[in-house]
Amino acid sequence: MMIVQARMTSTRLPGKVLKEVLGKPLLEYQIERLRRISSVDEIVIATTVNTTDQPIVDCCNRLGVAYFRGSEEDVLSRYYGAAVEHQADVVVRVTADCPLIDPEVCETAIRHFIESKDKYDYLRLEHYPRGLDTEVFSFKGLEECYREATAQPDREHVTPFFYRQPERYRVKKLYCPEDLSHHRWTVDTSEDFELVRRVLETLYPIQPFFTMENCLELLQRYPEWLEINAAIHQKKVGE
Repeated sequence: MMIVQARMTSTRLPGKVLKEVLGKPLLEYQIERLRRISSVDEIVIATTVNTTDQPIVDCCNRLGVAYFRGSEEDVLSRYYGAAVEHQADVVVRVTADCPLIDPEVCETAIRHFIESKDKYDYLRLEHYPRGLDTEVFSFKGLEECYREATAQPDREHVTPFFYRQPERYRVKKLYCPEDLSHHRWTVDTSEDFELVRRVLETLYPIQPFFTMENCLELLQRYPEWLEINAAIHQKKVGE
């Protein structure tokens, strides 16, 4: 099951997940792309109980996507509640600020985890462009995190409980064949949105389900676009 965390009260760019490009909110682009992942049997948008997040619920209802409402700050409990309500076995975590996420990359991560469940407890992508981030773990592991994690960063960021305990959890990092981590395709600031807007306006009308490779080719054609959000600092766990 894919659980996508989403809220309207982002500190750096409020309302970012529903900002529109070509008359369509970013969250809708992401859902379109996630629906192409064959190994995902259900997508659940995990939002908050706050009235400010009602527009996200309205968007889910319009698109026929399941949602779960929980704590704003305790995102771990929100994930756990969504997983329990929808009877998850394997949980795939992505965030709603990644409208360019690549279904093929997600599929690779999920299948690798499923085929190696006896070897790993937690899997995440490494060296892919920021904005393709995908994490995969078992419901059992999520339940342990929910019941045992007490540190605020663990509750807010969901998965640090896994990778901070390598002696307990078997962590797999699935590396991109080429280090593309300098690319920033997530939307956290107005500069990020400007870059993503240009990518969507250029690629989507021609090829709605473009890939990571298509984005890279586009940015080779317009290398100056890389400067739009090059100075943006990615928040670290605990910030």
